[in-house]
Amino acid sequence: MSGVNKVIIVGRLGKDPEMKTISQGRTVTNLTVATSENWTDKSGQNQERTEWHRIVTWDKQAENCAKYLSKGSQVYVEGRLQTRSWEDNGVKKYATDIVASTVQFLSTNSSKTAGGTQQTSQASQGGGDFNFGDFGPEPTFNQSEDIPF
Repeated sequence: MSGVNKVIIVGRLGKDPEMKTISQGRTVTNLTVATSENWTDKSGQNQERTEWHRIVTWDKQAENCAKYLSKGSQVYVEGRLQTRSWEDNGVKKYATDIVASTVQFLSTNSSKTAGGTQQTSQASQGGGDFNFGDFGPEPTFNQSEDIPF
């Protein structure tokens, strides 16, 4: 039996997308997305923790993400986890990314969209009638904050 490797997140971009063209003319865009979780601790104090996710998109989806998204845009992402490694000054380093199969734009920077309309990009066929209210509260996001890494 094969395993399951599926990730679904809803969050906001922490910085503008970074697009580049690599060998064979393929386009890749990297996104940094923040998700937050809120809870009340034992002493009754509200707590919040933000996780940062690296998202990798390819080809037409990558071009659309770079064109229509910017820091602060809210996105729904489906994909799979993929770990990569490299050597830096003799030290082996690792990073785990989400390779996106679907990116839906929940909000965009109106200055980057045609006429301020919402754009959607999906790598897979199939509808998008999702009830995003089921994903809990929207993470808080201060656009003036820098990414912590």
